[in-house]
Amino acid sequence: MKSVIFAAAIASAAAFAPAPVAKTTSSLNAFETELGAQPPLGFYDPLGLLDDADQDRFDRLRYVELKHGRISQLAFLGQIVTRNGIHLSGDIDYAGDSF
Repeated sequence: MKSVIFAAAIASAAAFAPAPVAKTTSSLNAFETELGAQPPLGFYDPLGLLDDADQDRFDRLRYVELKHGRISQLAFLGQIVTRNGIHLSGDIDYAGDSF
């Protein structure tokens, strides 16, 4: 009886095992080991910007993406600070118009 229960438990556990995924060969596999490539998508490039790219192009696009993300964070913080009533002192131009 115990062996039947054990066999049923093993069979039900096998149903939740991940299915084997066939490995395809493409130029995108060059970036599969980069930081940020996560299962189940792996390296995600929906626009195909890196179809014929080398490592230098990949590094440049990653650098630009980080830079734009940081600028966006600063812009959001500036919006929140301004909406809370905190304004920069001084003039915005030589005519004397203030912020």
